[in-house]
Amino acid sequence: MAKIKRFSVYQKNLSIRFVSMLKWFSSKIYLALVLLIGVITVGVFGFRFFSDYSWIDALYMTVITMSTVGFGEVEPLDDSAKLFTVFLIAANVVIFAYSISIITEYIVNKSDPQKVQYRKIQKMIFKLENHIIIVGYGRNGKQAADKLLAYDKSFIIVEKDKSVIERYQSEKLLFQEGNATEDDVLIGAGIKKASCLICTLPEDADNLFIVLSSRQINNDLKIISRASQDASYKKIRLAGADNVIMPDRIGGDHMASLVVVPDLIEFLDNLSIVGKKSINIEEISFEDLFDDQKERTILTIDMRSRTGCTIIGYKSPDGEYIVNPEADTVLMPGSKIVVLGRPEQVNLLNKEFDI
Repeated sequence: MAKIKRFSVYQKNLSIRFVSMLKWFSSKIYLALVLLIGVITVGVFGFRFFSDYSWIDALYMTVITMSTVGFGEVEPLDDSAKLFTVFLIAANVVIFAYSISIITEYIVNKSDPQKVQYRKIQKMIFKLENHIIIVGYGRNGKQAADKLLAYDKSFIIVEKDKSVIERYQSEKLLFQEGNATEDDVLIGAGIKKASCLICTLPEDADNLFIVLSSRQINNDLKIISRASQDASYKKIRLAGADNVIMPDRIGGDHMASLVVVPDLIEFLDNLSIVGKKSINIEEISFEDLFDDQKERTILTIDMRSRTGCTIIGYKSPDGEYIVNPEADTVLMPGSKIVVLGRPEQVNLLNKEFDI
């Protein structure tokens, strides 16, 4: 996946309606230019034919007639030339005025910094592929963004609160303003080409609606949603979420575990998976380890002696998990392993297998 350089900018109107308007406006500017060139061409040939003007005089007469500046005629006009001039003036009233208004509006819009920045954002979004969409930038949304930044993943944040965008915008974040419950906003965020959607809104009803809409738009999308109530868990799963996380339950369970097994929880907390430079646990696919499609056992790859890392988990191509797999466990194409090691050992693993 091509890495997309991220940037952040605040925009007043970041909705799909503006995209449609921009396309409509682009077609209008081309139409205005064609009409303007057309009426000038007709005027030049008309004066050349009816009054036998030179090309320069014909162009001059056409321009002063269309612009209605009131300059005098180059030479007296006969009746046919006067009738042609009347026709040219009548056509110009509509065409010239329309063309000038569209061109002027185009120039003004091009000089508007917010609209210029908006167009840059849209170009960035259109280029995104296999990216991640975070819906909502509250506590959970911010944590998700920090994690993705640590792993250098491409993502876009959909947020409807302008004050939140103003407060948290930075060079590393790409924001889109809008309500994610509207399909147009999700499509504008590139959901058809996205690989994953993380829904972190506080209201379960909103999360449910967004999950349902997202699954209909992109059936291959991986969807992870937050839930606050136990009753919402099954509903969000039925709506199409691959994973449903209940932060309140996880937080309470973690606090209770600090009482029951404090040393174990403290040890697990120290197994940092915050970023590439401080990682202790990493998930690696078979294809990242080997270029061919040949099966291997854990014993034959000898990862422990080569890198110091230990394989503590295995996920088969069918999705079956094995904790602390045996040395004779066969690694097959499409499978994944979970390794444990100190940061320097994980870095050595990445270099050894060219990951």
